[in-house]
Amino acid sequence: MRIDIITVLPEILNGPLHHSIVKKAVDKKIVEIHIHDLRNYGLGKHKQVDDYPYGGEAGMVIMIEPVFNLITKLKSERNYDLLLYTSPDGTPWDQKEANRISTLENIIILCGHYKGIDHRIREHLIDKEYSIGDFVLSGGELAAAMICDSIVRILPGAIGNMESALSDSFQDGLLAPPVYTRPAEFNKWKVPEILLSGDFGKISKWKETQSLTRTQKLRPDLIEKDEP
Repeated sequence: MRIDIITVLPEILNGPLHHSIVKKAVDKKIVEIHIHDLRNYGLGKHKQVDDYPYGGEAGMVIMIEPVFNLITKLKSERNYDLLLYTSPDGTPWDQKEANRISTLENIIILCGHYKGIDHRIREHLIDKEYSIGDFVLSGGELAAAMICDSIVRILPGAIGNMESALSDSFQDGLLAPPVYTRPAEFNKWKVPEILLSGDFGKISKWKETQSLTRTQKLRPDLIEKDEP
């Protein structure tokens, strides 16, 4: 898989995308991640990428020309399955979307910034818009990093034990059950006896029950969403 990210602040992405599982996946050539500085395609001597909005509103808006030129260059080099934009008014990003997009070959992520991007980009160049929550960030870079991480970690080979990823929260529409490790007792707080029993059938049933119970208590909306 190849992921191209377009941003005006590439340095924000260097940290989260050069460590942990994502870095290992890149090193193992499971995924390619290319970060493109939009300013390299800026206009004029000062490489301008933003301008004042029409209508007199406060803030700055990313211009269409630099974005169009960079996207055109990328598309001339390969075919892309999806061009997505991180936006607070986009479709909520969730595990189902991460699973679906992880099966694609080439995607582009455009990070918003300032007041936003020229709406013509959204109308004519973007395939899909995604939001990571009902709040506003200074830019789309952190959202792009989160989207990348959620995609890359479920690519085959990215995690040593794929069963670990498949048992994460939201993979089956439920929250994950509680997890424990040694010691079995600390400060008189004990690990549930069932997990120490060695009876994997009963343990599996316990985990299923815990997942359902925790979801009903903490995120009942997940269950309601799946109801007909």
